[in-house]
This record gives sequence, C-alpha cells and structure tokens, in this order.
Amino acid sequence: MTTSQRAVITAEQIFDGAADLFAETKTHAPGPEGMLPITAEMLLTQPSGNLFGLSQSAGMGWDPARLLDPEFLILSTHGGMRAQDGTPIALGFHTGHWEVGLLVAEAARELRNRHCIPFAGACTDPCDGRTQGTDGMLDSLPYRNDAAIVLRRLMRSLPTRKGVIGVATCDKGLPAMMMALASSGSLPSILIPGGVTLLPEAGEDAGKVQSIGARYAQQQITLEYAAEIGCRACATPGGGCQFLGTAATSQVVAEALGLSLPHAALGPSGQPIWLDAASRSARAILRMAQLGVSTRDVLTDAAIRNAMVLHAAFGGSTNLLLHVPAVAHAAGLRRPTATDWAAINREVPRLVDTLPNGPNNFATVQVFLAGGVPEVMLHLRRAGLLDGRVLTVTGETLDENLNWWEQSERRRALKERLRALDGIDAEDVILSPDRARARGLTSTVCFPTGNLSPEGSVIKSTSIDPSLIDETNVYRHSGPARVFTTEAAAIDAIKRGLVTRGDVIALICGGPAGAGMQEIYQITAALKNLPFCKHIAVLTDARFSGVSTGACIGHVSPEALAGGPIGRLIDGDTIEIVIDRNSMHGTVNFVGAGGERFSAEEGSQRLAARTPRNDLAPHPSLPDDTRLWAALVEASGGVWGGCVYDADAIIARLDGNTVSHDRQLTPSSREGSPDETLPHH
Repeated sequence: MTTSQRAVITAEQIFDGAADLFAETKTHAPGPEGMLPITAEMLLTQPSGNLFGLSQSAGMGWDPARLLDPEFLILSTHGGMRAQDGTPIALGFHTGHWEVGLLVAEAARELRNRHCIPFAGACTDPCDGRTQGTDGMLDSLPYRNDAAIVLRRLMRSLPTRKGVIGVATCDKGLPAMMMALASSGSLPSILIPGGVTLLPEAGEDAGKVQSIGARYAQQQITLEYAAEIGCRACATPGGGCQFLGTAATSQVVAEALGLSLPHAALGPSGQPIWLDAASRSARAILRMAQLGVSTRDVLTDAAIRNAMVLHAAFGGSTNLLLHVPAVAHAAGLRRPTATDWAAINREVPRLVDTLPNGPNNFATVQVFLAGGVPEVMLHLRRAGLLDGRVLTVTGETLDENLNWWEQSERRRALKERLRALDGIDAEDVILSPDRARARGLTSTVCFPTGNLSPEGSVIKSTSIDPSLIDETNVYRHSGPARVFTTEAAAIDAIKRGLVTRGDVIALICGGPAGAGMQEIYQITAALKNLPFCKHIAVLTDARFSGVSTGACIGHVSPEALAGGPIGRLIDGDTIEIVIDRNSMHGTVNFVGAGGERFSAEEGSQRLAARTPRNDLAPHPSLPDDTRLWAALVEASGGVWGGCVYDADAIIARLDGNTVSHDRQLTPSSREGSPDETLPHH
C-alpha cells in the first residue's frame, strides 16, 4: 500500500478513544493472595531492595510460597514481537534475534520446573546486513560496547541472582553478551547460541544476495531475478546467516571458550534440536551452581587460546580479532596480541569447508550436522593443538566432553541425517588435517605489514581466489591505487565500471575516527560476484564482514585520520601486495608513482615527505556517540586491543598520565618473550 492509499488519520482519532474505556478504569485491585515467605531475621538484616523485590515478584504473579527459590537471570538480544502462531506483530531488526525469545522461554520453563525463579531481560541488537552502505553502519561496532555495558548493568541490577544465562545470535549482540557474561566472576554463566537460518531450497544464500544491486548495475541479473531471489534468501524466520560470518564464528568461539554446551553452536533455528539446547543449558547452569563452578573457572588464558585455535580451524571472521580480546579483557585476562594470532594461524590448519571460504561452500547448518565444534575439536586434540584440561559449563573438562561426543549417538545420527537430507559426507565438510591439505585448504588469517601499514593489517588469506595463487602458494598483486574517502564513492565507481582489472581500491577514512570502523561488505560482495573483480584488491582502514572473501586487506593501522601513511596515497600510486600462504607473512607497500618504480624503503621516505591528502575527513554523518567511542578505544589500546574501554587507561589519560594498556598488541611487534604469549598446553 502506498502512502496515498493509506487512510487519512484525523486529529479526533488521536485525541480520544472509545467512550466505554472510561467506565472500565479502576484505581484499586485486590492484589496477590498469600503471604511473603519472610522471617524476622530477614526484616532485620536484609536490604529493603531485597524485600521489595519479593513484593514485585508477587505482584507479577509468581507463587508467593516459592519466592525464596534461587533466582537466575536470562538475558537475550530478542527483537520484534511474534503472535502465538509465529506471525509478526512487529518485526525485529533481523532473523537472528526474531526467535531467541523461544529459547528464553524454554530455559525459563526448565528453571521454573526445577524450583528456581527465572528473570528475563533483553537488549536487542542491530543488523549489519541491514545497515550495509548506510549511515547505520557508523553505529555498528560501537554498539557492541554499549550493549555490553547495558547487559552488565542489567546483571548487577538483580543482586540476588545465582547465575546468568545469555541468549544471543549475531554480529554485535553475541560478542556483547560474551563480554557481559565474562564479567560474572564467581557466579556461573552460560551462553545459548541463537543458531542459524536454513538455506532456501532454490536460490542464493544471504551473503551472495547482498550483491544484487551491483550485479544488476553491471547487467549480470534481471530485476525479476533480483526480486525473487531477494525474497527467499532468508529461508526460515530465525537464526543467523547461512555462512560462517561474524555471527556464526562468534557462536563457534563461545562454544570453544567453554561458555556453551558441546554441539550448541550453529543449530537450526526453530527446530526441536535447537530448543533442546536451551533446556539443557538451564540444567547445566544449575549443575554449575551445585558444583561451585564459576565463570572465572571456565574463562582462562587456556580457554582463550582454545577459542583462537578453533577460529583458525574453522576459517572464521576477522572481526573476532576485535571480539576475542574484548572478551578476555572483560574476564580480567590478558588480551591476545596479533603476535599470538599470527603464531596460532601458522600452526593450526583450516579444517572446515564452509561458506564463504570454500572450496565447496557448505552452509553452517550442514557444518552443524557434520559435527560442528566438537567434531573439529577431535581433529585438533589428535594433533595436540587443543588444551583439553580446561573446565567448561558442563561442569566437566573439555577432554571429558569430547570423550562423550566421540561415542555419542548424537554424533552418529546427525552425520547420517546429513547424508540422507543432502547427500553430503560429513568428512567432506569437516576434514582431517591431511585431507584438508590435499584439498587446498590453507591457514586462515595473515597480518601484512609494510610502509602502508606500519602497525599492521589483516587479510583472510585462506579466502583469496585459488586461481590467483602462484605455484609457490603466494599471492602477488601490483596495481594502481584508486583512492576513495567514502564507501559510497567506491561502490558507485564499481557499479559504473570505473574500477578495472588490476586496480587496488584504497578506501580510507573508514577507521574508528573516520567512520566508527565501518564494515564494507557491499564493496567486497560486489567484487566477489562480478566476473572481472577477483583481480581487484582492496586496502582499507575499515573492517570487513565475516562473509567477505578475496584479496581484501583491512584494519590498516594507523588509520588515515590518525596520520597513517595510507592517508597520503593518491590515485595512480603503485601498490604491491604479497601474501605468502605457507609462512603466513605478508607485505603491503607503496612502490611506484608517476611511472617510476622504487623499493619499499624508498616508498616509505616518499610517503613521509608527502603531506596528508586535503580531503581527509570523518564521515559527514558520524554521530557524536561514535566520536566518543573512537576516542575511548584509542585510549584503551585501539583496534589491536579489541576496541574496548579500559577504565584505568581512560582515567589516566584524562588525568594527564599514561598507563600500560597492551599497546604491544600491534602486529609490528612480531616477536614476544615467552611470558608475553598465551599458554600452550
């Protein structure tokens, strides 16, 4: 219905309602029946808030006789409003949080039936897919810190809680939830992942479909095709996207940390096996409380390292380089450095064949049926790459969890289900190290340095198109810079065919101070899905979606607006990129100008002699909220420190002092002493 077709709303319809409403208005009610189960000692010693809390709980309808049952808080990122039959009354921002209320309800029922009192609250989350290419992206990464603060404040606002269950699914809400739960300290906490949406029976996945605008502009598809495919890409109403993006990788990392039950990540949203994880998670937190297992017992330096190992083995999103350090910081642990990430990625093979990394691009729900996180862990344990001694939310060690999984009926039955449904052998989805190597799977991320990224950058080297890799397993690209200061200008040039084979798109002013470290998936999606664009590289101080692939180098540091040399590039400058997928070393250098070619060292000198471009500026719509976020994270260790808020560092900066906040986190610090690296079992 168009605006002109909608009925006109009159002032009278706003001023007043139906007359019979007045007669039904009341000022008193009888109140709940029964009595609070309080004692004289409670009246004499308990804070008034604890006592009034009992009154509030009775007022909401809880049986007064059970008001002293143990209280557990369930926090979620639920969004939207569903009718009983699942039809929408009000939409959420995305499918990822549309169904998580069902998980909350399932966990709550389990707690209630076991004589506990469940409380539920929510802090909903935005959708990076919905905000791609819009001003909404300027709030995306900053939202994570805001949500973590809100969630922690909600946790502390129920001071009688015995533990916290978190339910979350997607790119920012799930990392924020992990950060909040990590602060639980001596109390138990557990995370229920929101799972994934299913593939359409015919059509495109939710990653590829985001390039329909660019493909239509280049006459690759018709309007009718775009409309039909776009309609069915999200084939089921709930769950994160079907690819191993930031949402799915965060679910994997949560389970790898020991914060989620074994085989909880990537479950099919809305299905019985997905709901079952919620009831079992409620039982698990009760067992943690019975055993005295705390969040502090689960989240350790060894658990952080295990999560990094699983990230590498899955081929996870580069955004977790921001989120894992933030979880460690929230838990009071040492933040992993780029040196740690680089060392793990040299050691750990990629074992999972999934979207978007390939080669066969199985969906995340197919990875779940193939065995998911615990199946990958079995391979890693056999290779001696995993610390199985860590404690998990089951109350058992990781080794004990894996021993159960290896012999479980669940493992056998789901692999058979995958073969029956899709004709897929689970061993083709999750591969042994030898089989993965034979199929060309390479280690996940590399941290190029050079005169354009003196403090480092990152590339998901495993997802570079194999046809661009030479016989020595090295990617080499040299081409002219096409410099853009806004994402809008870059995507316009791509759609109009102004960027050509061999170019290097240099998108600057996209870092924290420029655009809130925006995600630029519409750029990388267009380059992936247009025929000539695999021969175009991208260099940016912004970041990438987890579904991005190709020769895309992000997190370039320092950013242009912080004086980084990338802000001195001009159109036509020759940029040379070398990524060695054997040694996992890379370089990105300015090596030519005006038809002249020179060394990287000479390039450094020429960049230093140049003045910054005169068009460097923050995004014109950058909110003050994001400007404040950028200043606070810069004082707290910056991008390589996880974009956290380090209260001590910020206060010291305000007082005119300085404190150590892991500034050694930059990839330029290639070597660290033994006590500066994460423990290896």
